[in-house]
Amino acid sequence: MLFAWCVLACVTAADALRVGAGIADVTGPPAEIAFMGYAQLEQIGHGIHLRQFSRAFVIEDNSGDTVKRLVFVSVDAAMMGHGVRKEVIRRLQKRFGVIYNEDNVIISGTHTHSTPGGFLMDFLFDLPILGFVKETYIAYVLGIYKSIVIAHSRLTSARIKYGEAELLDANINRSPKSYLNNPAEERSKYKYDVDKTLSQVRFLATTGEVIGVINWFAVHPTSMNNTNRLVSSDNVGYASLLMEKALNGNNTLPGKGAIVCAFGSTNLGDVSPNTRGPRCERSGRPCDQQEQLCGKKERCFASGPGRDMFDSTRIIATKLFETAMKVLRQPGEDITGTVAVAHQYVKMPDEEVHPFDPVTETFNISVKVKGCLPAMGYSFAAGTTDGPGAFDFKQGTKTSNPLWNAVRDFIAEPTEDDVQCQAPKPILLATGRAKFPYEWQPRVVSCAVARIGSLYLAAVPGEFTTMSGRRLRNIISKTAPRPNRVVIAGLSNIYSDYVATPEEYQVQRYEAASTIYGPHTLDIYLNKYLELTEALLENKTPESGPDPPDLSGQLITLVPPVLWDSAPWRKEFGDCVQQPQSSYSYGDVVVAAFVSGHPRNSVRHGRWYMAVEKLESEIDDAWTVIATDADWETKFTWHRDSKVLGTSHVELEWEIPPGTPPGTYRLHHYGNYKYVLGGIYPYHGFTDSFKVS
Repeated sequence: MLFAWCVLACVTAADALRVGAGIADVTGPPAEIAFMGYAQLEQIGHGIHLRQFSRAFVIEDNSGDTVKRLVFVSVDAAMMGHGVRKEVIRRLQKRFGVIYNEDNVIISGTHTHSTPGGFLMDFLFDLPILGFVKETYIAYVLGIYKSIVIAHSRLTSARIKYGEAELLDANINRSPKSYLNNPAEERSKYKYDVDKTLSQVRFLATTGEVIGVINWFAVHPTSMNNTNRLVSSDNVGYASLLMEKALNGNNTLPGKGAIVCAFGSTNLGDVSPNTRGPRCERSGRPCDQQEQLCGKKERCFASGPGRDMFDSTRIIATKLFETAMKVLRQPGEDITGTVAVAHQYVKMPDEEVHPFDPVTETFNISVKVKGCLPAMGYSFAAGTTDGPGAFDFKQGTKTSNPLWNAVRDFIAEPTEDDVQCQAPKPILLATGRAKFPYEWQPRVVSCAVARIGSLYLAAVPGEFTTMSGRRLRNIISKTAPRPNRVVIAGLSNIYSDYVATPEEYQVQRYEAASTIYGPHTLDIYLNKYLELTEALLENKTPESGPDPPDLSGQLITLVPPVLWDSAPWRKEFGDCVQQPQSSYSYGDVVVAAFVSGHPRNSVRHGRWYMAVEKLESEIDDAWTVIATDADWETKFTWHRDSKVLGTSHVELEWEIPPGTPPGTYRLHHYGNYKYVLGGIYPYHGFTDSFKVS
């Protein structure tokens, strides 16, 4: 059923504003493709826990002489790449003309670290995935495009409301030492060293029914750690599923409801969901990878609040969901006024700007600072307490090592100007100088500010730390007419790593070492977003800026294709080789196994690899799908039996949730196999029936 909030004013919503929301499956290849986020070569997918979705919101303003539009998309992906966005826009323009373009389409990744990579095209980002993966790229393009088309088809008269609430015990600062290097006068303005406010925009039809909801809360989707091998949208993705089920009805399958609820990324750069904090894995001592170090071959990582990563994901997601529902029940603030977007491509190394003084909150017009060619520092290789790195690197490293410098110089040697520009960061990878096989990190980024009445949405191309985000929000808020609300949409359109404050940059922890354009990266952004906000207020269109390079013709991949599948002797694809028990109770886990083909033969968008079915009529043998591989209670795991013979099997799990109606059930597996002589063919199979009581 639809979840409606009856507000008398909703009936009088202006016809000038129309909103549509759409959702579509974007799940990438779930097996034998490395995940994007932790940069771990061995973190290769082996199935699905939660499917990936694209959630699109189209806002149309008919109040002026010309129709103005804004598209905001939140995608269950690590981040967004320029190549994906460019192709999505190309397809939209083929269908709709130029009404959707590079100026008004914002695509933001949620930043889950448990989804397939290989779609960003910049070489360094795709390197841990073994290069470009066309299957991931196509999955994202098709799903994002479809979600926008659905949203466009559902445009209806609407009104917009804003709300917020404090959410505690759901995030911590993973680099508190860096945060403390910000001025004391600035820090004194804030109660916490991370943002604790959940911001929400909800779209209501004139009847008062909810069309869609976008929530923003600063937390890394890294509850699922780097040992995970199942595709997962992590804590924010599960929060979206919980909210969509609550509003659409608990019997609605994931991705199939009319009401769309997103939990988007914001200034999460230094924010962890692992609320127990970092400890050494064997001794249990507190650690920080910088001054409090663990013993040899002992990692320092954060965990919690649950007993394992699945439980932690559930706990954080539930907190997000419950707080979002609390905000949704509040009256909220009406967001009225015109819709507009100011967008510009910016070549970061060429920028010279006035630095920002965080104490006086003014720009020092007597001085100019500049951006640098992209480079990664030594502490980047140390990883974070959410996902430790390799070798003996540690946080806070400000000196270089001759051996690692020799390795660096073999790839690309930085100039003395590069070294001085990036100081005090010791350069581990001079990515801005690397040319083989193609661009390693972007020099040109996408910057945009969208306005919906008194709401300002800053779409940023990276991971802003807590204080970086606060400074950006304050700059926009002081520039825009009061009252206003400002939200940061992180990891949008192009990915360019982190954005630490100049003060945090001096400490050189992971976030600073990954701030690729040097110590004044944030200063450049503050100047640029101020310009874009002023352009919005003056109704001016900024210059488009330099186009990012098209890398599509230079891409390489080392990911082997699926060659063929075969079934074991006297077996066929879809045969159940491990049957479930005859009966189960609530909380039990049903397990079954099937002869399978490779999941990469078809990502089965809008469909599934597994389904839980309930018998509705014995006479008609009628079965109803009650859960799929997109549900929390299920796990779909693929196992390779023989690479030479091309044999494999899948294991299906269903943890029976409390409240499941008693009755007769079965597990159903769907797949595709690749014939050795060519061609891909579908198959399916199901278990014997079993009772739930």
